Amino acid sequence: MTFSSMWADLAPVGRDPRSGGYRRFAWTGEDATLREWFDGEAQRRGLDVTLDRAGNQWAWWGNPDADGPGIVIGSHLDSVPDGGAFDGPLGVVSSFAALDALREQGFTPGRPIAVANFGDEEGARFGIACAGSRILTGVLDADRARGLTDTDGVSMAEAITRAGRDAAALGPDPEALRRIETFVELHVEQGRGLADRDRAVAVGSEIWPHGRWRLDLPGEANHAGTTRLVDRRDPMLALAEFVLAARSAATRHGTVATCGKVRIDPGGVNAIPSHVTAWLDARGAATADVRAVVAELTELAAGHGGTVAEESWTGATPFDTALTARLAALLDDAPVLATGAGHDAGILATAGIATAMLFVRNPTGVSHSPAEFAEEADCLDGVRALTRVVAELAR
Repeated sequence: MTFSSMWADLAPVGRDPRSGGYRRFAWTGEDATLREWFDGEAQRRGLDVTLDRAGNQWAWWGNPDADGPGIVIGSHLDSVPDGGAFDGPLGVVSSFAALDALREQGFTPGRPIAVANFGDEEGARFGIACAGSRILTGVLDADRARGLTDTDGVSMAEAITRAGRDAAALGPDPEALRRIETFVELHVEQGRGLADRDRAVAVGSEIWPHGRWRLDLPGEANHAGTTRLVDRRDPMLALAEFVLAARSAATRHGTVATCGKVRIDPGGVNAIPSHVTAWLDARGAATADVRAVVAELTELAAGHGGTVAEESWTGATPFDTALTARLAALLDDAPVLATGAGHDAGILATAGIATAMLFVRNPTGVSHSPAEFAEEADCLDGVRALTRVVAELAR
């Protein structure tokens, strides 16, 4: 299978015909189709497919238990709501294409090689990003993960069961981790670093510290048409103040902060809300700056009788310094870029696995949107770069 044919096979899965964006959420029918596609590509190449206790897929060329640990490449296939086509799938498709190129070159690996598909990387359904790799490494407690619910009140345990899996088996998998010597994740760039440098491929240096927080603001339900303004306890006013304060605090502290998801109860057009729940995403180059933003917003919420609770946090995550330098030199002095986006590579790096990332140019600089894009020529440059990296690491 060529890169373009694999890409074409994935293109219709979970695509919204109105927006052109993707809705590929964990443990849904779309997710099952993507997993079947992964299994099919692996079997077509004679790779051995395994599933770890966290639900992540591994397609091995060679036996990591007998001859490992091995070199792992790959990414994820799920998306954010109305996400772009490239975030995640580019890394998985490029990984299979890199194996094809190595075989065409007659390459004989000196150690096992695997392509990985990490589940629920975006956290779009259950609210915690990189859930598959967090559960795998034990960072996310399995009982907590099983109890997470989506906006319809369906728990992760229920969703896994409906998908035909054993939710009770969910948990960390040290055996799967022991099979990994080095992990390299290729990903579309989520910014304009490469576009501004006129380069197709870069090597990642680190992931900024980042987290998600849940904001709860109480109010009092009442009639929108008969309740005097002076008598209202409308939590939407506090939310508006919170959103503006988040932007202001992020500007002052040199970070970014986003309120991109809101749940309003009871949600009637003609009813004053009784409660508002919103989620804050905050990131920055320095942990202290991100924490300062959240502290200010927590104080603001408390003044309205609300609370801010941390749902996930990942500190600054540098990738393996020696490996990063080695790959940058191998790829003709490729640029080295930090990123504000979280990735499974960051979770594995924190778990002590030698990890690196490759970024492929995104000329729009836009991500988590249907406008996310990469030219096919740049994608193929990414495949060639990944092929060189695997040949170097697995010889």
